[in-house]
Amino acid sequence: MKITTKTQLALNHLRTGVIAHPTDTIYGLACMANNPEAIKTLAGLKHRDIKKGFILLASDINYLLPYIDSNLDIDLLTKLSTPTEIATTYLVPKSKNTSRLITGEHEFLAVRITSNPLISYFCENTGSALISTSANTQGGKVAASLIELKKYFGNELSYALPPNKYNSEPSRIVNLLTGVRHR
Repeated sequence: MKITTKTQLALNHLRTGVIAHPTDTIYGLACMANNPEAIKTLAGLKHRDIKKGFILLASDINYLLPYIDSNLDIDLLTKLSTPTEIATTYLVPKSKNTSRLITGEHEFLAVRITSNPLISYFCENTGSALISTSANTQGGKVAASLIELKKYFGNELSYALPPNKYNSEPSRIVNLLTGVRHR
């Protein structure tokens, strides 16, 4: 991936706030998972009930381990860290130290590993997993352009990279323990 000035600006803004960026699935909003104030800002921007929780997105399982129950079976951790053909978010047992700002009222944590170069760049340069959610307000259609993004959020985002043409479908959601697919 070519690192542009815009990509560097997005990274700088990600360190303290909420950004819009293309992902391996849909156009999304993100903040660092270890920044409670940014998570609260993100929930407020989306008009999202904090009880719902968010997805953690990372390029490597090591960014997710602080949030996952340390008693999770090694075979399941291996499955979780193995890239899938179809973008898959797994529901996994959370660590007792994982903030309710991330999980909401749920006992499971939603996590996705991706090989997306932009996500890798963000994770590697912040040392953190990302909170990830769709670029829309609660119940609205996902923004497909910077113009639509501005209609939703005005100037409230810290920074916005434009969506990619391939941003379209959300990930499937699967319970890692049971294999039950939820979406």
